[in-house]
Amino acid sequence: MSLKLFYAPGACSFVPHAMLELAGAPFEPMMVKLHKGEQRSAEYLAMNPRGQVPVLVDDGEVITQIMAILLHLDAKFPQAGILPASGLARTRALSTLAWMNNTVHPTFTHVFMPQKFTDDEGAQKIIRAFAVNSYKGLLGEIEAMAAKASPWLCGEAPCALDAYALTLLRWGGYAGIDPTTLPATWALAQRFAELQAVARVIERERLQLNVYQPAA
Repeated sequence: MSLKLFYAPGACSFVPHAMLELAGAPFEPMMVKLHKGEQRSAEYLAMNPRGQVPVLVDDGEVITQIMAILLHLDAKFPQAGILPASGLARTRALSTLAWMNNTVHPTFTHVFMPQKFTDDEGAQKIIRAFAVNSYKGLLGEIEAMAAKASPWLCGEAPCALDAYALTLLRWGGYAGIDPTTLPATWALAQRFAELQAVARVIERERLQLNVYQPAA
C-alpha cells in the first residue's frame, strides 16, 4: 500500500492529515507551499488541474476534494473512526461535514481572498467585511455544537468534524475573531491538538493554534 497526502500548512488539508495520523496509517506527507505557488507548477497541475490541496494518491490513483478523500480514508481504515460507522450518527456527521465544507469554508474564502470574486478593490473591502460578519455567525453555530460534544463532535472518539472545527476556528483568527470568545470550540480544539497523533501533524505543519492579534 502506498499513500501520499499533498497538504499545505494550515489549509483544510489538515483534516485528512490529522485523520491519517490518528488512523496510524503509513503515508508519505508531501508539503505544498502555496505562498511559493507550488500548486501552480506543471507537475502539480498534471496531478490536480484545479491546483488545490488536499490531494491523496493511493497506489497511484489520484483523489481530490476533501469530502471524497475523507470518505475514501473512512472506507480504507474503518477502525479509525474518521466518521461514525453507520445509522443516524453517520448521517448527521456527514451533514455537518458537508456544511463545514460547502458553507463555512467558502465564507472564509471571501474573507481571506476577496480578490477571487472581484477585481474592484472597493468591492473587495465590502465583500470581506460582510464575510467576516457571516463567518462569526457560522462559528457561533459550531460553538453550539461544541458545547454539546460528548466529549467529541461525533461522540466518544475524535473524528473528522473535530479536525475541521479546529481548522475553521483557527482561521477565525485571521478574520479578527478571538478564538477564546468561543470557549467550547476553543476547549475542543485544544483537546484535539493535544492528542499525540494530532500533535505530530501540528508540529509537521508548524501551526500556531491561536493566530488572533488584537487591533493596535
